[in-house]
Amino acid sequence: MTMRIYTRKGDDGTTGLLYGGRVAKDSAVIAANGAVDEAQASLGTVRALTERGSELDTLLVGLERDLYVLMADLATSPRHRAKLNPGVSLVTTEMVTALEERIDDLSTRFPPITDFVVPGHDPVSAALDVARTTVRRAERETIKAAPESPLVVGYLNRLSDLIWTMARWQEHGDSLLSRTASTAADAPRSRRSSRTRSTTRPARESEVAP
Repeated sequence: MTMRIYTRKGDDGTTGLLYGGRVAKDSAVIAANGAVDEAQASLGTVRALTERGSELDTLLVGLERDLYVLMADLATSPRHRAKLNPGVSLVTTEMVTALEERIDDLSTRFPPITDFVVPGHDPVSAALDVARTTVRRAERETIKAAPESPLVVGYLNRLSDLIWTMARWQEHGDSLLSRTASTAADAPRSRRSSRTRSTTRPARESEVAP
């Protein structure tokens, strides 16, 4: 027997939750899950541009799988949360910590960034910047959904920081900063300063993205 993709169960404008229950398709929790789904697909677009088996490819696969865990966490009603399995259908502290460790590692592989970065250095970094903005939107939608698990928001927050870091890593120290030198004579000094100042940014693209 062939499995059909369509079920017709959602024709009434509702959709099912994990372990039972139905909610309106335009409810806050479904809007949040949809935004996470889009973020996951954006990471998939990056992966399509990436060499299979590379460090970046492996990292992206892990993040995409993490987002399945996060979507399960989001799509569970409060009365069924006891059924969730840490790391499988429930976001854990260890998952958030792993992102922080990745950020710290990758931050050592490119010169310090001192200003906003103009996206578009190459297809991979540009696609990562798009993915970062979708993750930020997913984070905002998740906050509005008021999930039972606060780790969902924390995970998405760290994930956007990691994707920003991944994009700069892929630019191999050749990031184009938003502010250019006022004269040609100033350019070398500006370039040197971008390699010596702290990586702490006064504001991040991921914090102000629409």
